[in-house]
Formats: sequence, structure tokens, C-alpha cells
Amino acid sequence: MKKFIRTPLFRKIVLGLVGFGVFIFILDTLIMPWYVSSAETTVPNVLGSKEADAIDLLMHNGFRPLISDTSYGLKVAKGEVFLQKPEAGKIVKVGRTVYLFVSGGDKVVSVPLLKGKSILDAKFALERLGLKLGRIERVSSSKPEDMIFDQQYAEGTTLKQGGVVGVTVSAGRGGGSVIVPDLIGKTLSDARRILSDNSLIVGKINFQQSSTLLPNTILDQYPSSGNKLNPGDAVDIFVTKPADRNISDEENE
Repeated sequence: MKKFIRTPLFRKIVLGLVGFGVFIFILDTLIMPWYVSSAETTVPNVLGSKEADAIDLLMHNGFRPLISDTSYGLKVAKGEVFLQKPEAGKIVKVGRTVYLFVSGGDKVVSVPLLKGKSILDAKFALERLGLKLGRIERVSSSKPEDMIFDQQYAEGTTLKQGGVVGVTVSAGRGGGSVIVPDLIGKTLSDARRILSDNSLIVGKINFQQSSTLLPNTILDQYPSSGNKLNPGDAVDIFVTKPADRNISDEENE
């Protein structure tokens, strides 16, 4: 027994017990009496208040306001508090944290590119984002029949979810004889060859940076595959470019 008392393990056990006893003593004689005797107050109602007003009111009453979450798409004005924890009327200790949940207003999304798509493709593209296809205007043009060649809002325009986007669709000029091939995923040189083999030409080349695809890879095309064109018509393409090179360098290749 004497040998065990002299071991480092025994000393650690003794020190641990002494430390635990000191902690219990401080908790019982200082912390708990202070907590129990701390002043109490009623949580004010900040529901429906603007975020800044709610924070000012809570701080004035000795609380610590904290924005817990911001939610979108609610039928609550942007910036208003729609939930608080603890709830209004609760009796709590002074200095308590009050968590606020604030409305971010209507959720907004970016309008996708619809030009070059069919009506059905455009409808699906919009619905995936929570938008709706609006008025469809048919206009005679040199563009392929049934192809969208203009849209009410430009690509990237932000709209509230549930918004409506109208489009202008080509009524054609009698219909083409060449079916536009699928170029997406092909290289720029392959796209030139495929179009040439189909009596078509490369139109406007739009370069875009990409961190995942190799340079000179076709990202998108206008009009999309399946549309009909006349021999000699052009197909606009969107092509990847290296992040550290200028567009002018690509165009000169």
C-alpha cells in the first residue's frame, strides 16, 4: 500500500479529487448563488419589428440579441422578425441571449438563357428555377422555325420566384433543310469540321472561362441541335478558354 501511495498515479488521483472538490465548492458558494439571485425580466415582443429596431429594443432591456437565421419566400416583409426565441412574455434572467429569425423577402433567381431553345426546353429551364413561361410571340424571321430568338429579360436578370418571362419565337421563312448538329462537348476544331460537313458555318464565338473543362470545348450553341437551318447559315457557339489567356489570343488561333 505504501508503494502505491508513492506512485505518480496516486498523486494524480489525489490532485484530481482536490480539484474536483474546489470546483464543487466554488460552484456551490459563488456561481449558483449568483445565478439564482440574478435579476429576472420579461422578454419583450419584437415580432413584426424591423431587425434594427428589434436589436435596439432588446439591448435597451438588457438582452443579447443574435440573428439566428434569415429565411426567404415568406409572406413577411423583408427585414422583419418573424420568430424569436425565447418567446415574448417569458420570464428569463437579465442578459439572456434572444435569437431572432428574420425575413429575407422574396427569393430571387437569375433568368437563364432561352435564345436558341425550343418552347418546351425553355419551359423546363424556367420551371427548374421557379419561373414561368409567359407570352409567346411568333414573328417571321430568318431564324429556324419554332426557335426562340429573343426573350423578355436578358440572361442573368434577377426576378422573384414565380415571375413570368415572355419569349419571341421564329415563325420561320419556309423552313430549312439542314438539321443543326449537336456540338456541345466537342472541340472548336471538331465543331468547325462538323458544321462544314453539314453545309453550315461557325457564327459568333463567345469565349467563357472554365476551371473544369479543357480549353476550346463547346459549352453551348445557338441555335440548339435539332433545329433546321438553310445551307450556309451560321451557328453561334460558346467556347471555354484558359483562365490566364486573353480572348484575343483564342480568336487568333
